[in-house]
This record gives sequence, C-alpha cells and structure tokens, in this order.
Amino acid sequence: MAKKDQIKALLKSIETGDPEPVAIVNEDKYIQHNPQTHEGSEGLAVLFQRLSKTSPRVNIVRAFEDGDFVFAHTEYDFSRRNIGFEVFRFEDGRAVEHCDNIQARLGPNQSGHSMVDGATEAVDHESTETNRAIVRSFVKMVLIDGQLDRLTDYVDKDTYVEHNPRLTDDLSGLYLALEAKDNGSRQIDYQQIHRVLAEGNFVLCVSEGNFDGNHCAFYNLFRVTDGMLVEHWDTTENISPRSGWKNDNGKF
Repeated sequence: MAKKDQIKALLKSIETGDPEPVAIVNEDKYIQHNPQTHEGSEGLAVLFQRLSKTSPRVNIVRAFEDGDFVFAHTEYDFSRRNIGFEVFRFEDGRAVEHCDNIQARLGPNQSGHSMVDGATEAVDHESTETNRAIVRSFVKMVLIDGQLDRLTDYVDKDTYVEHNPRLTDDLSGLYLALEAKDNGSRQIDYQQIHRVLAEGNFVLCVSEGNFDGNHCAFYNLFRVTDGMLVEHWDTTENISPRSGWKNDNGKF
C-alpha cells in the first residue's frame, strides 16, 4: 500500500477500532507533537479501540504523499465536529512521527464554501517542486513580511476559492484581514515557516505565529494552477503554554 493509503486506514481505525492498521506505527520510535497527547502511556491500538466505543466519525477528505511524509485533511465528529490536518513521517517503512492542527468546524463562509469541500486529487506531479517554492515564497513575502501589495502576484483573483469560514473568494476581505492591527500589532501575525509539504498541485505550509494575540500554529493548504494560488483551506490552533503540555516534543 502507498503510505497515504496506510495513513487513511490508520486514521479510519479511530472509528472502527481495527487494530491491524496501527501496525504501521513504530511505537518504539514514535514522536508525538500534539501537546495534549501523552506519549507512551497507552498503545495506539488500545487507544483507538477505546475511542471507537464512543461512536466517533472520521472522514479523510484528502491525503497526499511527499517522500517520507504523508499529510491528510480530515474531519472528525467526536464530542464536537472538528477539522484537522495530520502529518506523519515515515522511517524504514513505518510511521515514526506525528504532528496535527485541529480547529472546530465553522461555516460555510459567505461564498458558500465549507472548510473541506473542493478538489481532492493531486495532479501536475511534475510541478511539485515549483509549486512548493511558490507557496513558500507567498507565505514568506506576504504573510510573514507583510508585503500585501504582492498579494495578486501569487493569488489568481479571478478564480480564487476560499474555504476559511471567516473569509470569501473576494481578495479584498483577505487583504483587510491581513492588514488589521490591534494596539499596533498585526491580528494575524505569521512569524516562522516550519515545513512545506507538497504533492503535485497541492501544498501544505506549516507555520507559527500569533492570532488575536494568542500563540498559535497555522496550517495552510493551497491548490496551485499555472503558477498561481487558486484554492485555499486552513486551520488555526492555539498552542497551550508549555506548563500544560503532556509531552516534551513541542508543537512542531
């Protein structure tokens, strides 16, 4: 099985309780970056079987593969409905590291888009590295450095589809959101890129910064066509203070 299909089966086993897909995880080496999850206290097979008894619903909307990494866009219905991005790193054929970013499901937005609908299959695999570079440049120049005048150098204003529940397809709303300040500080304050993963025309950028004054992680998924950003999904999650972490690996 492809790595991304193994991860799909792993995530689905949260719903089914099936222990077999968990075998792809090397729990002796497994590094957990979700600060709210204990590391090593409970085997994944036992954990997933326990969770399955709460009647969860897990939908893997899209999944992509980038070398040793798999990144997936998911929706969960446990005690509440959440949208998440899951990132797994493989080593010697088994998953050894995991990061995620989860947000309560909101929307649809005023353009009628949910946080998960839209294209799901990667194409243009020969353009993977070009598309990765475009997204990295966009996040660095526009989101981190604040060069908002370059927004339309990267985003196709005529075809852009926005899935953020607070925004619309109209770039003027995105411009105003990125420009907004509170007491002199940007409300949306990107500070650092941690990782850019890509398969074909889909690129996920993992970043750190502040949102409304709270330390947070930004996960942004873009679809790229002919060198321009044409579709966008994201989640933003607050990072709890270190004193509240249940493992010592950090969010990233």
